[in-house]
Amino acid sequence: MKIDAVFSQLMGIGAGWVLWLLIGLSVLSVAIVIERSLFFYHTRINALQFRKQLKSALAAGELELVLNRLGQSLSLEACVVGAGACASCPAEAEERMAAEAQMQRLLSERYLAFLGTLGNNAPFIGLLGTVIGIIGAFGQLEVSGGQLTAGLMANVGEALVATAVGLLVALPAVAAYNAFQRAIQVRLNRADALGRELIAHMHAVATRTAALSSAPAPGVE
Repeated sequence: MKIDAVFSQLMGIGAGWVLWLLIGLSVLSVAIVIERSLFFYHTRINALQFRKQLKSALAAGELELVLNRLGQSLSLEACVVGAGACASCPAEAEERMAAEAQMQRLLSERYLAFLGTLGNNAPFIGLLGTVIGIIGAFGQLEVSGGQLTAGLMANVGEALVATAVGLLVALPAVAAYNAFQRAIQVRLNRADALGRELIAHMHAVATRTAALSSAPAPGVE
């Protein structure tokens, strides 16, 4: 089959299939936004309250209590700090928390690549529909001998609608993508701040332990 014949058949179909494609992509985009919104809602945490609880538990030396509280939360912050709380030294805690932070980022960014891709390319898909509609309009103009007909106006209207729909699909996808990325970055920053609280406590404990071990025993000169 010749490429020009395929192109002619595609022009004959019109831009309707482009509109249906955009509608299908928009439905999938809405489903992803809802799924991610529920994910972020169920993994939320009150960072200020959590920090107070963490500091008080660490100050009291109640590591088991800290681990229990971390294990009860599904939040990114709790998972990252929990990975460090299981370490035996500050250096190990830093590495464990860094690894967990990367895993949590990947989990939080699930499906977001689709939203970013859709936001960047939906206008071009709409533009494709516009080009197809304009080409069809020129074909109708040629058939009608330069007279305005219903078919000509329908092709022009379809072309303009394709561009509008492409923009309407892209804008919410871009907005949702940026919002989710911002939420992920905020949670990672909070996890880093809470992790530094843990690291500072572990350094203080190590310093006290080293001081006690180097101090002379009572009665020994």
